[in-house]
Amino acid sequence: MTGTPGTGRPAWLSDAMFPFESRFFHAPGGHRMHYIDEGTGAPVVFVHGNPSWSFEFRRLVVGLRGEFRCVAPDHVGFGLSSRSDRRDDHHPRAHAERFEALLDHLDLRDATLFLTDWGGPIGLDVARRRPERVARLVIANTWCWPVSRDPHFVMFSLLMRSPLGQLLIRRSNGFVNRVMPRAVGDRASLTPEALSHYRRAQPDPAARAASAALPGHIVGASGWLDSIWRERAAFSEKPALILWGLRDIAFRRTELERWAAALRRADVHEFDDCGHFLAEEAPERILPVMREFLRRA
Repeated sequence: MTGTPGTGRPAWLSDAMFPFESRFFHAPGGHRMHYIDEGTGAPVVFVHGNPSWSFEFRRLVVGLRGEFRCVAPDHVGFGLSSRSDRRDDHHPRAHAERFEALLDHLDLRDATLFLTDWGGPIGLDVARRRPERVARLVIANTWCWPVSRDPHFVMFSLLMRSPLGQLLIRRSNGFVNRVMPRAVGDRASLTPEALSHYRRAQPDPAARAASAALPGHIVGASGWLDSIWRERAAFSEKPALILWGLRDIAFRRTELERWAAALRRADVHEFDDCGHFLAEEAPERILPVMREFLRRA
């Protein structure tokens, strides 16, 4: 394991809930990326979306680190990573470039990528350009193709990038306080203690710039998304595990069926009582499925 350990952990971060050593990587553009790197063995890399951070995967890391090397970074603008006021830094392509730089820094090969939300296109952008780094995929409520003609996504993107949507995100921490509780199948699964860790990781309007920018790219980054999907042959034959919460307000059975058709070596596991944040909602059910997949693959 490499990186700068130990520095920069805020007082609000619970060592009991997040029992990992914090490490930092000096990413391109002068940014400081936080990540955790736990255990030894075949690498499993967790890639989060909006408005999450590596905290989302804490229970999966605890359950897997005895047998696998678990790496989970925070994208710039999220979690314990540095913030930026440069618009270009918040394009998903920029997140993918920094994620690729981290994989190179750690020299990870034959990794399993656990991809959720924006982590899907961010991780698969790297998988299509650096296939030697990626051996297996775990797909969990995400997408990786243009959706500019799908009213379901267009309306959400328009609302969230509107003046009202931007106000709700920046001033009221709308993604954490409003969207996250609605996106889970059972609100009780997102405990007050857990929600506090998402809320405190986005403490003020300036810290929410990345979270506020990404909704616009759902439609605005269609060209980039299309370029990944057109080159999906680079990853479509890799062993894959699809974990899908059927009560997700963002990604529907439509997206699940598209993944199942595109990934020819995929096992599909549906969770009819769960929503968007499976690692929060059902870690105890995900872990045995992941162990079996990783050992077999």
